[in-house]
Amino acid sequence: MTSPRSPRFHGRVPREAPCAVPGCQEPGEFRAPASPHRSPDGPPPYRWLCLDHVREFNAGYNYFEGMNADQIMAAQSPTAGWETESRTFRAAGSADLPPRWADFKDPMDALGARFRQRMDEARREAADPRFTREEHRALQLMGLATDADRAALRRRYSELVRKYHPDRNGGDRSHEVRLGEVVAAYQLLRKTKAFA
Repeated sequence: MTSPRSPRFHGRVPREAPCAVPGCQEPGEFRAPASPHRSPDGPPPYRWLCLDHVREFNAGYNYFEGMNADQIMAAQSPTAGWETESRTFRAAGSADLPPRWADFKDPMDALGARFRQRMDEARREAADPRFTREEHRALQLMGLATDADRAALRRRYSELVRKYHPDRNGGDRSHEVRLGEVVAAYQLLRKTKAFA
């Protein structure tokens, strides 16, 4: 017994609107880019084609059109796309984020760096059990050693707030995330027994 076909079988989306090709009255059930040129500002606008016209479009589509030999070679590389940053691996992220993928040509090197980073965190935690994992991360974010006292914590907090606050750096709001992380780290650390 065969199962019924999905309405999206092979990209088909049942629609009543006609094909975008002038003169064609078949339903436009397949989405295709309106222009073969890729836009740096997001996905290109799409048009809806019938099955025959989408097949014609696909037969003439060339992803590499307009690229030189170096660009084609880069697009075909097994690591293509690893050079770009994502929000998770942003440069101005918190101290507990993994290394940026853009810093590595080989993805395995990035994974190894993350492993080494976690091992360093575990060693720091084992060396000073007065602090929890979150408190160790907060210390690292604040740039403080585990032997810092309450006065050093307050000084460092004051320095970082002055550095990242928009009122102190000409209205630059690009460091607001970092400022929030510093405030949260300070609120966590000031309540710990080690800084009492």
